[in-house]
Amino acid sequence: MKIHKAGYPLLAKALVTYACVNTLMFVALPVAFPHVLVATSLLLLFMLNFFRSPCREIPVDDRVILSAADGRVVVIEETFEAEYLKRPCLQVSVFMSIFNVHVNWFAVNGTVTYVKHHPGKHLIAYLPKSSLDNERATVAIRASAGEEIVTRQIAGALARRIVTYAAEGREARQDRHLGFIKFGSRVDLFLPLDTAIHVRLGQKVTGGQTIIGTFKQP
Repeated sequence: MKIHKAGYPLLAKALVTYACVNTLMFVALPVAFPHVLVATSLLLLFMLNFFRSPCREIPVDDRVILSAADGRVVVIEETFEAEYLKRPCLQVSVFMSIFNVHVNWFAVNGTVTYVKHHPGKHLIAYLPKSSLDNERATVAIRASAGEEIVTRQIAGALARRIVTYAAEGREARQDRHLGFIKFGSRVDLFLPLDTAIHVRLGQKVTGGQTIIGTFKQP
């Protein structure tokens, strides 16, 4: 298991703080030192676990739409995507708790056609209005299969930064990272209406592994 590069700055600060706090407690208040050491060690281990970046074998397939994130499916519905596609779509949303891997993968192979970051609120990410009100990043991809989809990274109540590696005109590949969201959050996929959906509400999914759906055959 590796540590994702998105966590390097925060983890470096955490390690310095960890060392300073425990050194200070050992010198100034040795009676409390063991308790502080345990508490700060658990917090550091939690942060290391949060920024983990698993090595996965990604089954690349142009007709298949893979989950962009680990978590639980909280939305499967027809909706209108108003920012970029401007048409009715099927929306599939995956909520990531603080215990899930927070790496995001490209759901399809193709070319990135649009990227935009929006500042916003930090409501609980599984709430429907978080898709429009929260801090978010929208990435559109023209899939190799010919369809165009939108992936939206949404910050949650604890999240304060969305990292997006996608850039307009660059290749999107299912075995590459789309980005990372720091702490509880959500990823929405907006897909063509004729997409065959292979997941159900409440289902646990794995990024880059679980098949969300397949494009209609030409």
